[in-house]
Amino acid sequence: MGGVTLSPPRGDARPEPRGDRGGDAPRLADLAVQAGVSEATVSRVLNGKAGVAGSTRHRVLAALDVLGYERPVRLRRRSAGLVGLVVPELTNPIFPAFAQVIEQVLAGHGYTPVLCTQMPGGATEDELVEQLEERGVTGIVFLSGLHADSSADPSRYAGLTARGVPYVLINGFNERIDAHFVSPDDRAAARMAVHHLAELGHRRIGLAIGPTRHVPSRRKAEGFTEALHTLLGVGPEQAAAWTHSTLYGVEGGHAAASVLMAAGCTGIVCASDLMALGAVRAARARGLDVPADVSVVGFDDSPLIAFTDPPLTTVRQPVHAMATAAVNALLEEIEGNPVQRTEFVFQPELVVRGSTARPGG
Repeated sequence: MGGVTLSPPRGDARPEPRGDRGGDAPRLADLAVQAGVSEATVSRVLNGKAGVAGSTRHRVLAALDVLGYERPVRLRRRSAGLVGLVVPELTNPIFPAFAQVIEQVLAGHGYTPVLCTQMPGGATEDELVEQLEERGVTGIVFLSGLHADSSADPSRYAGLTARGVPYVLINGFNERIDAHFVSPDDRAAARMAVHHLAELGHRRIGLAIGPTRHVPSRRKAEGFTEALHTLLGVGPEQAAAWTHSTLYGVEGGHAAASVLMAAGCTGIVCASDLMALGAVRAARARGLDVPADVSVVGFDDSPLIAFTDPPLTTVRQPVHAMATAAVNALLEEIEGNPVQRTEFVFQPELVVRGSTARPGG
């Protein structure tokens, strides 16, 4: 780094150099440029003095991180506690998207997030919870966990309550569990997708969903059936014939779309973006073009979905709002000020891109 090394007065805090910076002392000028503040402001922050706005202090600390210095010990905030985050897996990009926001919000409140993933062949949700409790977590956030499976035993969550462990559940309401739930409006999401395809002129519209024992899948199927009846006059029996339950993921979407296209569907609504990508692959395997021959709608609006070929029309799950609400509800519970234990439902948004068009267009 250029400039002159400044020796702080006796007693001043000095950032501790990381291993990749050797024994270099910090240079106030470089920190000031990186943070966009004066050297005097940098000095005040490093010495823990008052009179510096919180946002300014954050910029200076961020500059230390960017330039490779450890923060002075006196400036390191002690964790308010550990909070577990239990997710099914990380291969579906919607789960890392949720995890990132949840971890950011928790860190902003001084809590240290602990990410636990249920990879195939790895620990179960119950085993992960046991490990988190052994580490003395302050609370737990469950994302698309067993609470969303109507066939699973809900007593595991009652056990957490009895042991005094606060928790919040995202994606998958279960009336047998007395807890805070945060969900997207899955019925509305399906209705939005069907309405979009119907407006384009599609009359045979299929739905690819995950296992129907999962609450989000069942709700999407209900919204799909309602929309077909309201918009196209299609009865429930025909709606059921145009609904295919399969495994989540690209392969599941491919399999479901193959069945639906064989049934004559020209528009396909999918329960996730990955399933939608599988549907696109299935159409091309049949020599069909998306969207000229088959229109495909996803769900989630996962990162990078706008850059697929074609860019995917999808129903956006309000990840940031949902994740923030979940953490806030959990923190209220932790602090002894619980809000009403109910389901907070967030409205999704249709994002129209290049994977949908008029039939034959």
